[in-house]
Amino acid sequence: MEGFIEEKVWLGLDLSTQQLKSVAINENLEIVCEASVHFDTDLPEFRTVGGVHRHDDNQTVTAPVLMWIKALDMLMDRLRVNGLEFGQVAGISGSGQQHGSVYWKRGARQTLRNLESSKFLHEQLSLSFVLLESPIWMDSSTSKQCRMLEQHVGGAEQLAEITGSRAYERFTGSQIAKIIETKTECYNQTERICLISNFLACLLIGDYAPIDLSDGSGMNLLDIKKKEWNQQCIEFCRSDLVEKLGDQIVPSNETIGMVSDYFVERYGFNPQCYVVAFTGDNPASLAGMCLGPNDVAVSLGTSDTAFISLSSPKPSLDGHVFCNPINENHYMGLICFKNGSLTRERIRNTCADSSWDIFNQLLESTPRGNFGNIGFYFDMKEIFPVVSGDFRYNRFDAEVSSFAAEVETRACVEGQFLRIRIHAESLGFKSGPNTRILATGGASANQSIVKVLADVFNAPVYTYSIPNSAVLGSALLAKFAKEKQNISYYDMVLKLNSNFTLIAKPSSDAGEIYDNMVERYRKLEKRLENDEA
Repeated sequence: MEGFIEEKVWLGLDLSTQQLKSVAINENLEIVCEASVHFDTDLPEFRTVGGVHRHDDNQTVTAPVLMWIKALDMLMDRLRVNGLEFGQVAGISGSGQQHGSVYWKRGARQTLRNLESSKFLHEQLSLSFVLLESPIWMDSSTSKQCRMLEQHVGGAEQLAEITGSRAYERFTGSQIAKIIETKTECYNQTERICLISNFLACLLIGDYAPIDLSDGSGMNLLDIKKKEWNQQCIEFCRSDLVEKLGDQIVPSNETIGMVSDYFVERYGFNPQCYVVAFTGDNPASLAGMCLGPNDVAVSLGTSDTAFISLSSPKPSLDGHVFCNPINENHYMGLICFKNGSLTRERIRNTCADSSWDIFNQLLESTPRGNFGNIGFYFDMKEIFPVVSGDFRYNRFDAEVSSFAAEVETRACVEGQFLRIRIHAESLGFKSGPNTRILATGGASANQSIVKVLADVFNAPVYTYSIPNSAVLGSALLAKFAKEKQNISYYDMVLKLNSNFTLIAKPSSDAGEIYDNMVERYRKLEKRLENDEA
């Protein structure tokens, strides 16, 4: 029709542990198309469980690279069946599970640049990798390399100051060091090492894509302040590593090229469709949850995780600092604790006859501050402090052996949220009058629990009605890349504030009560750490 202008859409992808997801959004940031591929059920030939292969040593965890590529082939077909007009896609970005690594074989770049549109990607790239199985974030087999890396740079604190985190087994630097040590010939045959995020971007642009600053922050190799590879960390692995990683590291919202001829010819993409740097799933989630500069996102799941936006970070041993995907001059903090919902469920089972209704009654029957009692509950050995067990302290900070059921219940919930707050503050977070807490995960539906969260942080708690924040964040970053000169990210996503629902307000005396408890909790945690050392 003459004068008709096709509506532009922006496509976001997310290669998570168990599936490859996608959404397309329009100018109004509305989701207009979705599709996904579940690895275990849609690609059974790879025999994954939960999207991964667990090895016999119970430490090594990998995933098949070709499974991810075949999933992209399937995803494109499903998007077309679901009604996406590829010619309307103005821009693409994506995210991937953090810390994993992909090893392209020498000559693979030439193959990427000369893909034939009549064939599937997985058929043409089947011989392009020196390792068919990629180490992923669940891998814990690199303890030796972690300790050696910390020692090489002058200690865990120094490594955190440089890279934003102490050495962690799942982080890419230690994984690469292990490959160099145990599979030297594979490393020597490697032309390019990618994170999972920029590996996926490579497939879209038909060439090697650069690592972005946010996902690159999760490697223990990047100087997060200078925003360049740290020479000490690189040399710990091998001096030629930068040649394999690529010396260019780009902001997470930077355009890195146009979609390749393969996708133009096979699916009908517009040749002017641009591709934005792909990032990690955690940074993409920060973008997808539309967090303001004073906000905190708290995910209350099997593990309790918090995301925060930081202008002046303070790297520490008990959290992570990444470059911010929205503003390259800012940072994001990430805090993760293993003992989350399963610990709350244990206390429910032992104190409340396995009933959430009784649990909530006990929680509400005990006053804020819990008569000065504080508890630590670690079913599994915690990330920080590295201890397990239950530890209870009365109002005089003396350790006691037990609490009454109602005190135990509140001590568990208050303790978990005090722990998140003090570690957020240790990374540089400062609560203010405009601070909001965004609660996600299963426990965010429990009104009694989120009321404690509001009181501990002395801030209102909201829920967010849009799921899959990482894939949405990817689509939003694709759109933002072309608008950032004219509008801030927060102004662009302002219309999504209607998806925030207020579910709890802090009590008038919350600040007075919990500011004092935060200081006590911090001292008791330090004592606990020293006692267990």
